[in-house]
Amino acid sequence: MRYIKIYDTTLRDGSQAEDISFSLEDKIRIALKLDELGIHYIEGGWPGANPKDTEFFSEIKKHKLHHAKIAAFGSTRKPKVKVAADENIAALLSAKTPVVTLLGKTWDLHVRDALRTSLEENLEMIYDSVKYLKSCVPEVMLDAEHFFDGYKGNPKYAMKTLKAAEDAGADVIVLCDTNGGTMPNELPAIFDDMKKNISKPLGIHTHNDAEMAVANTIVAVTLGAGQVQGTINGYGERCGNANLCSIIPNLKLKLKLDCITDGQLRKLREVSYFVDELANMRHWNHRPYVGKSAFAHKGGIHVSAVMKNPETYEHVRPELVGSTQRILVSEQSGRSNVLWKAKEYGIDMESQDPAVKHILHELKELENQGFQFEGAEGSFELLMKEAKGVRKKFFDLKGFRVIVEKRRMDEEPISEATIKIQVGEKLEVAAAEGNGPVNALDNALRRALEKFYPELKETKLIDFKVRILEEKKGTEAKTRVLIESGDYESKWGTVGVSGNIIEASWQALVDSIDYKLHKELKS
Repeated sequence: MRYIKIYDTTLRDGSQAEDISFSLEDKIRIALKLDELGIHYIEGGWPGANPKDTEFFSEIKKHKLHHAKIAAFGSTRKPKVKVAADENIAALLSAKTPVVTLLGKTWDLHVRDALRTSLEENLEMIYDSVKYLKSCVPEVMLDAEHFFDGYKGNPKYAMKTLKAAEDAGADVIVLCDTNGGTMPNELPAIFDDMKKNISKPLGIHTHNDAEMAVANTIVAVTLGAGQVQGTINGYGERCGNANLCSIIPNLKLKLKLDCITDGQLRKLREVSYFVDELANMRHWNHRPYVGKSAFAHKGGIHVSAVMKNPETYEHVRPELVGSTQRILVSEQSGRSNVLWKAKEYGIDMESQDPAVKHILHELKELENQGFQFEGAEGSFELLMKEAKGVRKKFFDLKGFRVIVEKRRMDEEPISEATIKIQVGEKLEVAAAEGNGPVNALDNALRRALEKFYPELKETKLIDFKVRILEEKKGTEAKTRVLIESGDYESKWGTVGVSGNIIEASWQALVDSIDYKLHKELKS
């Protein structure tokens, strides 16, 4: 079986994405997580380019890696500068990594217009740099920048650049689609020519400007590439790099090629979410394999089928990549959706149970009013329990008041909420301020209830979304509020809908608290 090596450049190429900036601690934590995933090479950055990258190479040496080699990235020597005197080359050696990846120009347009040097000088720059580094570092790779554009413009010269690296002793030659515009059908002829001229192992590094990065990577592997480069979640400059979260399972599960172990593959979704968190980026639900929606089923016919055999609507088993099957509920749901969710929630319900019909009717009516339960499964579980007569009432609202006061033009408004509730025979009144009326109401409700239910101290509001449902009605429009809450163990979503945003928020807040208490107080 062919073995494909995975080269991750999240810490260098990925950090060039708009809105992403990793701290030094972020980079160390991501590197350790990538090592757990079984990544073979982790590109740490460009030593000398900035203090953070330089410090990374020093700090990462304090940690033991079990699978990965750290690679430093940099460019060939500058024109008309001796390699031993070049600052970039010196910085690469100062990183003291076992691997150096060297950027070399292969497109004659770049040599003339970017480097402003001769084609012959560029060949010497590649040869000198690779040969010098190879005498100091165990493993040297050439990233053949803009190779595919260079080959299409001047194939003879592009091939000469690779030959210079090969003659100098490069261990791997990585073909880069730097502008991301190459089509998969162009690769076979280029690789055929490559095999006639280059004997060194080949790698592939693609960008996603034409939405072809993963496709080009997979095609390149089928044509003989033994190393793939990419980033977690496809982060990278412009439209991003090839997404390793799609490439790795495609290699293992579709092409049946070895790259990481089955156990490591089951960590893929976890790593995807981990990198998103440190990048401070919202996880894209529809990302293949690792997205929240990757194995989610909504239509009643689909759900009925996957209950009988998951293969009917799933191309691989979600557990293989650390994901889970999800059954969604909406106005498109049928009995199968409801029964599946009942089983998931531990609610005793049979197909002919009158509650099933009631739940479906209620679901369609509520969604017609603007409710949405796809992201609010906590509210849906409570709806099901109510239909079965098992939803408990933990408190009665006796009233609340929310005040927003602005005293001066240049000051932020002050928000304050007062709430009166009854728990059993006891009345409780609480007041609290907050960052806005909803936050004030949330704080007051928790303050009133935590005396009776200390479990609520573990709960925090993670996300708060407001959607206007009738845009043409302006400020009179209905609003839908989706809240995501969580504790130490799990997260859950709840929903509320009203023409009054405070009432919609209240509905979602109450469901959030009820869900937590049902979860904790099952007896």
